[in-house]
Order: sequence, then C-alpha cells, then structure tokens
Amino acid sequence: MANNNQLAVHQGLAFGELTPQDVTTIRETIGKDCNESQFKLFMSIAKASGANPVMNEVYPAVRGGQLTVQFGVDFYVRKSKESEGYQGYDVQLVHENDEFKMHQEQSKDGRYYAVIDEHSWGFPRGKVIGGYALAYREGFNPFSVIMEVEEVEHFKRSNIGMQKTMWTNYFNDMFKKHMARRALKAAFDLNFDEDQPIEGGSEIPEYKRERTDITPNQEVIDPGENQQEQPQQQDKVAALRKEMKKRFKELGITTKAGINKYIEDNNIKFSDPATESELAGLIDLLDMHLDMKEAEEASDDELPE
Repeated sequence: MANNNQLAVHQGLAFGELTPQDVTTIRETIGKDCNESQFKLFMSIAKASGANPVMNEVYPAVRGGQLTVQFGVDFYVRKSKESEGYQGYDVQLVHENDEFKMHQEQSKDGRYYAVIDEHSWGFPRGKVIGGYALAYREGFNPFSVIMEVEEVEHFKRSNIGMQKTMWTNYFNDMFKKHMARRALKAAFDLNFDEDQPIEGGSEIPEYKRERTDITPNQEVIDPGENQQEQPQQQDKVAALRKEMKKRFKELGITTKAGINKYIEDNNIKFSDPATESELAGLIDLLDMHLDMKEAEEASDDELPE
C-alpha cells in the first residue's frame, strides 16, 4: 500500500473520479517505465483530454527515453458516442476459408467508400488474413478500414513497451481494435496528437558517410557483372542486400525508383561496388525509420480488456 508521502506527491495529479491512491496505482503499473517528469506530463495530458488511465482509455509508452501517450479504443468509442450522429461501428476479421467479396462505390460528393457484398463462413475458418471496420455516422456513408494481415505484422517485432507481447499473444483482439480505432478516428475527426514522441530525439539524426563522386544506386539494388568479390564476401553482401530489400518493403518502398529516391533523399553515397559496412549502415538507417514508423503507430498498441 502506498505511504502518505506517495499520496501527497500524487495529490495534485488526481482529477475527475481518480483519487491520489488511483494515481499511485497508475504510477506503479502502467506508468512504471516513466521518470517523474514524464509521468506528470502523462497525467496532465490525460486530465486535459478527459481520458481515464484506470479504464484503459490512455496509457504511456516509453522507448529510448521518449514518452508517447497512447489512447485506447475505449476512449475513441466514448468520444465517438459523444459526437453528433454516432450510429455505432462494426469490426470483423476475415479468415482464409471465409467467403468474402467487396467493392467500392462513389458517393455524391465524389468520395469512395467500401461496400461488403458478402462475408460468410463456416468451421474451420483457417488463419486470419485480413479484416475490416465500419463506422456509422448519420448523414454520411460508412467510414471503412480494410486491411490485410501483412500491414500489421511489424507490431509483432516492436520494441515499444508491451506492444510485441500483446500483438503476439492477442493478435486477433489487437488487430480488431487497431481497425476500429482507425475507422472511428476518421469518421468523427478524433485527433489527440498521440502519434509523435513528446520529448527529445524525434528528429532523424544526420546520416554521415564518406562520399564519392559516383552514385551506384542501381548496383546497390542489383549488383552488376563487374563486381569482383571473393565468394565468402559475395555471400555476406548478398545476405545484406536481401535484408535491405526486406526493410524497404516493410517501409512500403517496393520499386527501384523508390529505393533510389530514399538513398538520394538521405544523402547516401556508396563505393562501387557497395561494401559490407556501407550496406550495414543503410540497414541501420532503415531500422531507424522502421522504429519511427512503429512509434507513430504506437497508439494502436492496446491492452486486451
């Protein structure tokens, strides 16, 4: 049980129905990874937004010394219900043995929306391959989110708080909440500025490397016949290129033109042919951008009820 000193420290952080004892409990559970300044900031944001940490409506995530405040699906549902025209929402998973068909239609204002023609199933349904969420608002066409499993697989590799554990152990539940949040957010304009780290280090550090006068981007993507490498070195370089392409794909960059643009935008130059250390450096940079992408989507990391 918290002592009187702890209660006194947390007295000023209580709000609404939260007591100082509740704040102490929050500090010792979901707020245990925060330092004191981060925890006070988190509680201030929770108070300003009216989100209740005890009800899983909001919680903090700390990675690399950065605080990200994440709002749960329950908070989105409550705020949606408070909005004009709320008519509920639906979220479903699509399994590999399901019968599923959909198409797009265009509304009078020129916007497209998804229409589910058929979704039926029996057992066994097989593994989950996708899903959809529909948010209903009076006077509007349904707001839809349609996703394939591959779009959320990266959450299983996350280093953000409990995100990896939750997405691995409770994948179906997390996937449904992820889609429901997106649909409600779009339908009712619910933006809580939750995606970006709140303090320090949010910018990409400058990527410094010795530059040459050549730009062998094509050789980095697909090595040419002129490369004279030892067999062992070739194996290592080939493995690095494979990892590089895998990370580009995870970032959504799937064309040679897109890869070249990424290399140019990040001021990267290579030897001819590219060396192991140069490719490894590029992979490190790609990992950094993947981490930032995960941090931006960290608000979708929700605990099961």
